[in-house]
Amino acid sequence: MSTSPRQLFVTTALPYANAGFHIGHIMEYIQADIWVRFQRMQGHEVHFVCADDAHGAPIMIAADKAGVTPQEFVAGIAAGRKRPLDGFHIGFDNWHSTDGAENHELSKEIYRRLRDDAKLITTKTIEQFFDPVKNMFLADRYIKGECPKCGAKDQYGDSCEVCGAVYAPTELKNPYSALSGATPVMKSSEHYFFKLSDPKCREFLRQWALAGNRLQPEVANKAKEWLEGDNGLGDWDISRDAPYFGIEIPDAPGKYFYVWLDAPIGYLASLKNYFNKTGRDYDAFMADPTTEQYHFIGKDITYFHTLFWPAMLHFAGMKVPNNVYVHGFITVNNGEKMSKSRGTGISPLRYLDIGMNPEWLRYYIAAKLSAKVEDIDFNPDDFMARVNSDLVGKYINIASRSAGFIAKRFDGKVTSDWATDADPFLASLRGAAAEIRTLYDQREYGKALRAIMEQADHVNAYVDANKPWELAKDPTKDAALQEVCSRLLEAFRILTIYLKPVMPALAAQVEALLNLPPMQWADIGVPLPHHHRINAYQHLMTRVDPKMLDALFEPPAEAAPAAAIEAAADSATIEELAPEIKIEDFAKIDLRIAKIVNCEHVDGSDKLLRLTLDVGEGRLRNVFSGIKSSYQPEELVGKLTVMVANLAPRKMKFGISEGMVLAASAADEKADPGIYVLNPWPGAKPGMRVR
Repeated sequence: MSTSPRQLFVTTALPYANAGFHIGHIMEYIQADIWVRFQRMQGHEVHFVCADDAHGAPIMIAADKAGVTPQEFVAGIAAGRKRPLDGFHIGFDNWHSTDGAENHELSKEIYRRLRDDAKLITTKTIEQFFDPVKNMFLADRYIKGECPKCGAKDQYGDSCEVCGAVYAPTELKNPYSALSGATPVMKSSEHYFFKLSDPKCREFLRQWALAGNRLQPEVANKAKEWLEGDNGLGDWDISRDAPYFGIEIPDAPGKYFYVWLDAPIGYLASLKNYFNKTGRDYDAFMADPTTEQYHFIGKDITYFHTLFWPAMLHFAGMKVPNNVYVHGFITVNNGEKMSKSRGTGISPLRYLDIGMNPEWLRYYIAAKLSAKVEDIDFNPDDFMARVNSDLVGKYINIASRSAGFIAKRFDGKVTSDWATDADPFLASLRGAAAEIRTLYDQREYGKALRAIMEQADHVNAYVDANKPWELAKDPTKDAALQEVCSRLLEAFRILTIYLKPVMPALAAQVEALLNLPPMQWADIGVPLPHHHRINAYQHLMTRVDPKMLDALFEPPAEAAPAAAIEAAADSATIEELAPEIKIEDFAKIDLRIAKIVNCEHVDGSDKLLRLTLDVGEGRLRNVFSGIKSSYQPEELVGKLTVMVANLAPRKMKFGISEGMVLAASAADEKADPGIYVLNPWPGAKPGMRVR
């Protein structure tokens, strides 16, 4: 692996803009995000971009049904992207749309180069089913009829779901349009083709796809099968007739690029859009021979990314990908197909809504991933066991066994006069860096995490052998206690660096605990300075609650009848609205996002909990809140809430309260005794003002 700085351009497959993210999207983004974060920790320059795949007949038809323009429909989908991306800590530098100006420009430019310079564009007339009511040609998915093999009704125009037969849409019996129900008619139309069958295309692709280790072995074998099969490569139909939501083909009125031509160009367009925003020279970056280009994709779109895409780029005189990294699908419970109705699907937003830690999922997915094209399975029992055992039982345990003693007994100061390169305890831990680094770079995340947890086992063996809790009982052993705990915190710091690509938010918490700037890979060999002061230990991660997993897989509840909803509302006796105020009155109240960094019971109080809040001020606030009847302290640690930040401090029996946390409750506490602390959506940051 190169040790000199590299400049990388990394993408994931563009999600089709007809729905929100599913768990397969999140898995792919996590895989790529880990790799990007790892490369940046090596000191490399990485540009990580994606975009909505916004064109095509399905979006045009969906928009028509919704009574909006395709642009409005896509914008509505795009508006929901930020929350899950932020929620799962996916760090794209830019998110764009294939309907952006940059993609229109680049798609036309590439097409002209393929047509005028490479002479690889041709036309021919084809016959296709046409809907006389919708006045449009029909893709296979929009034609239905009786299977020509088994006679099953209502089968699509390319294959039968009953008997598995594959056929042409013209072979269907009694065909009809799935859009209007009308009987389709055959019409002729001139289509534009990319001549993938040209010998020079085959020769280039044989060199590109089969050279060295560019593609994973199973992907290279499939490419070889496509390239060397009896039928060879066929020409690729790159045009669609109006009406169509897409990019109009130059010099061909009424003809549009098929969505699969302009979609991958969206990678380049998103990068160009990002560089336009930041003042970087896109053309110079892409012309630089040291620039490396990588795509992370699912196995279902391999054909497009290993044949059409590199051929288009090469013959348009542009940089071709260094690698296309292909992954499998994600299944549930030993390969069971996901189903929302049966409660076997995983909704990314539901995962976040019920308060599950996003880094649990990042860790679990990473622990399952390898460089192979193989499916991974989400098993709830395995998920809980891995998180609770590896992350809490092994990794977090190291800090919880040592940091408190350093803070309370030694004024937060660690010792490191014992730390040398020859120290056997740390030498083994640091010695694993090269192997873990190589595994991350090769996307062997599962192997990397196993290697990290093996090191955590060694550290925990040191904990058990030295028993800091026993040392703490004997004041004459303070020096030994400080050294043991300092060693453990240094080991914890190194393990955190190893885990940081997978768990960036937790790593940031550890950096705050250890009073360190953001840690890089090179910091593995730089121990904490002698008498370096750490901050007070705050709980870093909770265990997975089985009830959360039950909630994650609950089938969607049926909508309650309106009368039942009204009755439920009445029983809670909602308060009447307060007297009207003016905007100037509201502006006097400074509401801020606050992170609950600690929470504990208040001795002598039946109602209060003591909250330690980070409001982005560079200090922590102490707030007493009467929510003890509804929450256990550990439920609140790490959560975000909303507080009144400019409320005058109040001296109470138990101490000073520096603000007020907002919570909701019913007017009639007998009808609903619950207290509901406000919890902002993921993505909010401590200190943000609520307006």
